[in-house]
Amino acid sequence: MKSPNERFEAWWRGENEGLPLMYVVAAEENAPRVPRPDTPEAFWTDADYLIARTRAEIAGRRYLADAYPSVASDLGPGSLALYLGSEPRFAWDTVWYDKSIADLENHPPLAFDPENRWWKMHYALVGKMKESLGGNCLVDMPDIIENIDIYAAMRGTEEALYDLMDDPELVEERISQIDDAYFHYYDAFRNLIAEPDGTQSYTCFHIRGVGRVAKIQCDFSAMLSPAQFRRFVLPSLEKQTRRLDHSLYHLDGKDAIRHVPAIMELERLDALQWTCGAGQPDGACPRWDVIYDQVTAAGKSLWIQLYDGGVEDWIAGAERLMNRYGKNRMYFIFPDMPSATAETLLTHAEKYWK
Repeated sequence: MKSPNERFEAWWRGENEGLPLMYVVAAEENAPRVPRPDTPEAFWTDADYLIARTRAEIAGRRYLADAYPSVASDLGPGSLALYLGSEPRFAWDTVWYDKSIADLENHPPLAFDPENRWWKMHYALVGKMKESLGGNCLVDMPDIIENIDIYAAMRGTEEALYDLMDDPELVEERISQIDDAYFHYYDAFRNLIAEPDGTQSYTCFHIRGVGRVAKIQCDFSAMLSPAQFRRFVLPSLEKQTRRLDHSLYHLDGKDAIRHVPAIMELERLDALQWTCGAGQPDGACPRWDVIYDQVTAAGKSLWIQLYDGGVEDWIAGAERLMNRYGKNRMYFIFPDMPSATAETLLTHAEKYWK
């Protein structure tokens, strides 16, 4: 039987055999709960709370198929903006970043700053989680994010859009600075969290592998034309994928679909994850085949969420996709479910999908 790393490595290559890769978690009833802190900031930054919550979550779940216990250690989506000079606004469901680039031309270079207080705090937080939880679960790479998404967070969305028209060369220079800073922070975190054999997990997306592993993205692309995406985003993604061992592109929403042809030109990109968006059918819907057709034609793997309806619908959706695209490149993400439901799903998979 292949190890978890062997299964994931095969999926990254598009060569997985036997069952498709599957994230299946059985959430036990009456699982222990840890009281929430008094403030949103503590919810994100209190290491003792995060460690206790993680232990309770692991105790209340069974990780089945290819699922594995891990702990997210984010300061919101895009904490690179904090390390480069923004200030956070903590909410219970996310962290917002205040604008910090008022004068595009005269703003200091966006560079690695080992003395930035939010960087030092976050690094210490992740280190404490690794020290306390290592051996029980993987500590995920934080969702630091990259390229023009960070620029827009620091500059402001409206201002960033005007900059693309008014000062495109200066925007390219700033994005290049962000590209360089990204790996200073990424590598520092990786040296902290990687297992002795080099295994690393990336937050929220349930992906792991040996070497540098990351989800990459450009949510700002929903506001860009294909030509703008190729000019301002694709070069950054190209540099990023060439420095990573395993990469998954996070494609978010219908307005980003027009960029799939450009994304598929990234030679070193391994896989694509599709987020359908609120009010849209899940990843099994045939309307998304226009995306999957391009991904599989480019020889890349797929990360697909199945959550509409019940277990019979998930099974039917997965089988439709496997009949069209095969199993080797598929990673199915299922919602947490009762143990009986998980048994139904896995029994069917063992009987018919192996």
